[in-house]
Amino acid sequence: MMTRAMDYVADSLLRLTRSRHRPAVGQIGPEDVPIPAKQREVRFSDFENVARLQERGGLRKDNQENWCRLWRQNPALAVAKSQLSMGWVLETAQGIVGYQGSIPLLYQFGGRTLVAAVGTGLVIEPAYRARCIGLMASFYRQRGVDLFLLTFAAPSVVELSKALHATALNQHCYDKKLFWVLDAHQFAKARAARAREKFALGSGMVAVGTFLGSSVLRADTLRRGPRGRLTNKFGVTEIEVKDIGDEFEALWQRKLTETPGLFADRSPASLRWHFTLPGSSSTVAVLCCHRFERLVGYAIVHHTIDRETGMRRSMLADILVEQDDTSMTETLLEAAYSNAVASGGHLFEVVGLPRHITQILMRWNPYVRRCPTDPLIYKTADEALARTLAAENAWYAGPFDGDATLMP
Repeated sequence: MMTRAMDYVADSLLRLTRSRHRPAVGQIGPEDVPIPAKQREVRFSDFENVARLQERGGLRKDNQENWCRLWRQNPALAVAKSQLSMGWVLETAQGIVGYQGSIPLLYQFGGRTLVAAVGTGLVIEPAYRARCIGLMASFYRQRGVDLFLLTFAAPSVVELSKALHATALNQHCYDKKLFWVLDAHQFAKARAARAREKFALGSGMVAVGTFLGSSVLRADTLRRGPRGRLTNKFGVTEIEVKDIGDEFEALWQRKLTETPGLFADRSPASLRWHFTLPGSSSTVAVLCCHRFERLVGYAIVHHTIDRETGMRRSMLADILVEQDDTSMTETLLEAAYSNAVASGGHLFEVVGLPRHITQILMRWNPYVRRCPTDPLIYKTADEALARTLAAENAWYAGPFDGDATLMP
């Protein structure tokens, strides 16, 4: 088994190496030979160097206040039995050339509190790509961690994770992104701009493409989205993240007694920490559903602006409903869609979430885009947990898992 795994790793690294541009024989200078690099754990003082590396690698820019939130104010730190790592870096005499972050999160499973580690921000200079396996192996070897997970990683990273015995989540439709176009003109404009870059089109062609695309989209979007007039059947109200309080705790505790399975911790403290994004242009809407003055469900919508296209994206970041009541779930989904429209969003997106939620959304005739690789990869040494997670609906998984809604 170990031999097959290492062969798999070798094949993956070979494909990775072949994909890189190499100078012709006789044209390799001293600057092309990598400086020796050592691997060590991340220190908080590494922020500036890691941030510069991430910018060079094309990743979104983080800020020091967010680092403090993730690794000093994290609720998981009070629960962990040993000191948890922030991640690992590759360092040369000239600076940091590789980084793999590790964010601790809390989970609930069968009355137990588990500590999970979420891989984040993996970036490595091209000359050191073969060292990626060392960073990832260190991530998966952490002590004091019950569950490891990566979300929306590059295909090569997913391959290496599987070689290190990680497993793809077995959840219906998790590899598909559902979305609705809320602003046909802006969506068509962004698509035309991308085509201009790819095919070197002139501005006139882009303008024509935007006009034709938006005209077709406007007609097509009429048959998509919630059916009929959106109504507030159960008194949905909106609050700020800081106002998440005791009624959320009561709902959370009731939810834990309904169905056995794995849930990311949704206590008020964890929710407030998760959705407070310092130094971010993103905004968050918390939609609450009440029945007889008792909170019976909520939905959280995350509004972001795509830095490359300028598209305003609204994503359903989390939804939790008592007893998975269909009427209340549909009401909250409609409220989330309405919130996206009211915010001026160009797209409303949903990824992951259990089958009973996606079944409602599929009736809204969404556009569907398949992810290029498995969106969630996990690993655990807990045999009972591993057996449980092999079942389709054992994990209430969605964007709340991983780092998709954690970063500014």
